[in-house]
Amino acid sequence: MRSVPTPRVLAVDDRRENLVALEAILADTPVEVDTVIGGEEALKRLLTHDYALIVLDAHMPGMSGYETAEHIKEREKTRHIPILFLTAADSDSGSALRGYRAGAVDYMVKPLSPWVLRSKVEVFADLWTVQAELARQAQHCRMLLSAVGDAVQALEGPAADVDRVATGLREALEGASPTLRAAR
Repeated sequence: MRSVPTPRVLAVDDRRENLVALEAILADTPVEVDTVIGGEEALKRLLTHDYALIVLDAHMPGMSGYETAEHIKEREKTRHIPILFLTAADSDSGSALRGYRAGAVDYMVKPLSPWVLRSKVEVFADLWTVQAELARQAQHCRMLLSAVGDAVQALEGPAADVDRVATGLREALEGASPTLRAAR
């Protein structure tokens, strides 16, 4: 079975230099960083890629970060992705409240502490990795349950083919063995 892929972070800003800075801050973290300019490009990218976290500039020309977040949260495929807002604007509670209402899990004001940002990104990457591993293990369990069900049905049949049943169970167990070894 395949292993869990590296978590990906989508960084969205209207300024290229901010995206370069984010890439530099996150360079040594266990994530892949994809960068896009603006909300429209973020929504397009989300159609084709899965992300552990979105780091989103709140104030952008055209589609703001708030509007982008609202669109993200409206889509079934993307509503579960955590959004971390970044802003250089004033730090009044109204802006932060607007971000949380739009779907943010956190709201940071620039200038950013690189260590705080890295820590937050790593926590979300770890959560995503654990969730992906649990989904992978659940798939293994479904596969094993199906194989056991097929084996029971075949063995209860009028002319049980024990060799075929044994082969099916063996293949299911071999497919799940990385999960079983990891659980020990």
